[in-house]
Order: sequence, then structure tokens, then C-alpha cells
Amino acid sequence: MAGDIVILTGAGISAESGLGTFRDAGGIWARYPLEDVATPEGFARDPALVHDFYNARRRQARAASPNPAHAALARLEASWPGRVLIVTQNIDSLHERAGTRAVRHMHGRIDRARCAGCGHRWDAPDEMHPHDACPACTAPRTRPDVVWFGEMPEHMDEIWDRLRAAALFVSIGTSGNVYPAAAFVQDAARAGAYTLELNLDPSAGAADFDETRHGPAGRIVPAWVDEMLART
Repeated sequence: MAGDIVILTGAGISAESGLGTFRDAGGIWARYPLEDVATPEGFARDPALVHDFYNARRRQARAASPNPAHAALARLEASWPGRVLIVTQNIDSLHERAGTRAVRHMHGRIDRARCAGCGHRWDAPDEMHPHDACPACTAPRTRPDVVWFGEMPEHMDEIWDRLRAAALFVSIGTSGNVYPAAAFVQDAARAGAYTLELNLDPSAGAADFDETRHGPAGRIVPAWVDEMLART
């Protein structure tokens, strides 16, 4: 198989790096009501709580290291004769730290900050607080540069275009419950792509894929990349 590859990654690819998943039993949304910490309304009600939540997530993400699945995808990007695009639902930077260059963060990045007033973006400090001033406009409206529920995911025009041009779409470590990402497999398939799921367990949309493989990402992703590169 030749041609362009689009790979969607979710929390499952970072779980083996020690970063918690969200929707599984015991996941983050089982312990923190999403309406309190992951919506614009929650931020308006209690910005200190939201900043505390993301400060903890940021510390955890910065302490984590890429695992073999991240490293394998970087190897694929470096050696595949076509284009490889990583579209991630994750807000960590583990793909970049593993060496992948073409990464699009649908849901923003925990290591970045944004002004809710003027829209300016910058590298986030270790700790953020409600009174922090924007370095561009000085308004005390600093927020994490992440996409909350009810907000529009980022890079969507480019993502849809690349999905429709892909020869292969792969979904790794995602539940298949959150749209628009849950619809990527159907969109890619309609455009003629072969579709593959690599996941710990079957996702909610597993039946939509041409092929599924299940197991820990740190094992099945490197094995799949080895197979792909053996064909080049």
C-alpha cells in the first residue's frame, strides 16, 4: 500500500506513558465533572478550579515520556514514501517529543496558554492563575489553550481535506464516542481509504473499520509500523 496516511490518536496511546484516559472506568471524567472543568461555562463560574485542574494535567504531561507507540509513529513519518499526518485528540506533546513533525492538535495543547480576550497564544508556565495578564493586551483573561466541550475543534478544514485524500486511515487509542473525530472513519472510507483500528479494546465504531487489531498500543503500534515499512 502506498499513498498518504492519516492517523487519529486518542488518550489510549498516551496511557502507557502514565497519562490517564478520560472515558474508561476510573478515567478522568469519572473523577471530575466535565461541566465544571472542561466547558466555557465552568471556567466562567470558577476559573481557579479550572486552572488548578489544568495545572495538575500540565505537570503530569511534562513529567511523562513518549512510549514505543509514539516512537513508532515518528519512525513511520520519517520513512514512509507518502505523507503521514497525525491528528490527535490529546493535549500532551508526546508525539512531538518522540520526533513527529506533522501533528495537528484538534483539542489544543496543555503546554500553551491563550487570552480569552484578544486570542493571543503563548507557551504556558508551569502554573496558571485567574489573575494572570495576557502578555499582548494585559487583560487578566488567561486560559489554557485547550478546546473545551461546546467549542470548535481546531484544524478541521485541513483534517477533512487530508482524510479525503488519504489511502489509509488509522485510529489509535480512541473510544470512538466523540464527534467529529468519531466520523473520520466513515468520511475516509467514503473517499476510498482503507481503514484500520488499533485499540486496546473495540471502540464504539469498530464495525466501521475494514480491519481491527486490539492490544496495548506500545505493542501493536510498533508491530504495525514494522509491517508497513517492510513494504516500502
